[in-house]
Amino acid sequence: MKQPGFFDVEERLARLSGLGDQLEAFSRSVDFEVFRPDLELALAYSDGSKGGRLPFDPVLMFKILVIQTLNNLSDERTEYLINDRLSFMRFLGLGLSDRVPDAKTVWLFRERLTQAGAIERLFDRFDATLRNAGYLPMSDQILDATLVAAPKQRNTKAEKADLRAGRIPEDWQDKPAKMSHKDRHARWTLKFTKAKRQDDGSMPSTDLAIPFFGYKSHVSIDRKFRFIRKWKTTDAAASDGARLREGLLDKTNTASTVWADTAYRSKANEDFMDKEGFVSKVHRKKPHLKPMPRHIQRSNAGKSVIRSRVEHVVADQKSQTGLFIRTVGIIRAIMRIGLANIVYNMRRFLFLERLNASA
Repeated sequence: MKQPGFFDVEERLARLSGLGDQLEAFSRSVDFEVFRPDLELALAYSDGSKGGRLPFDPVLMFKILVIQTLNNLSDERTEYLINDRLSFMRFLGLGLSDRVPDAKTVWLFRERLTQAGAIERLFDRFDATLRNAGYLPMSDQILDATLVAAPKQRNTKAEKADLRAGRIPEDWQDKPAKMSHKDRHARWTLKFTKAKRQDDGSMPSTDLAIPFFGYKSHVSIDRKFRFIRKWKTTDAAASDGARLREGLLDKTNTASTVWADTAYRSKANEDFMDKEGFVSKVHRKKPHLKPMPRHIQRSNAGKSVIRSRVEHVVADQKSQTGLFIRTVGIIRAIMRIGLANIVYNMRRFLFLERLNASA
């Protein structure tokens, strides 16, 4: 086997470009330097006057988080693949002889951003980039929520009761190692799904209720470009509808109409939207113990054509990036879901830029 040379690496990278390297497209279209001020503010690194090894460049480390989110990687797997893949190294600006951050360094970087609450500022920073590029929130907004799984907790009934009441179970208080592995913020809920047709062709009389443990991602997208403009993270048992009044509506949208499913239909929400100048196109609920009136059926069907666009967003996040919470606690879940929202907007931005270039 011959010794690989510089031109062999360049040839391999050229082949990767020809095959469509998504990370190379990210490098061309996304200016990651816009994140530097917020990263440096959150990290608050020393000036190095006291000596010691200099930290890795914060923009490089943030790009590692983007790689993680795109590929649903653990910290250990991320370290291995950066060392292994030329496409990852090129995206990060690393050569074959350069030092690569290890798994612990990646964890510490993400944890520092998490504890500083930086993810909201980073999301807003890229949203400002989208607006400057001409992608203003336009043509109404659409709301939805999706469940995001987390590792299941095996707790007793008494422990669950304490957690629901906001208390730390007594047996955990003197066991810090156990506490660090217990997620006190994720919750169980029931996920309802349509029952499948049985082997004999008949349909069950009731839908399926599947127990689910984790968190919930609430998003609001603009109808025109389908970027996520507002978002919120809660435990899985939190009500969808109540979140509408907690900052999910975007007042900068050029249109005032709000589209959402029946979970968001309530008198409190309707009064709130009317007071804030929004026009409700929220689905109407079926009357209790009565058939759905034909005119409401037709109205809801028409609304579904538009509202379904937000379902494509949450489906894309789960299918393309395998959205899943690996960590413990809601502040880390917020970081994970916030990164997923930024990366979705980056991918959407690349798609729209390609469309504009080919038009």
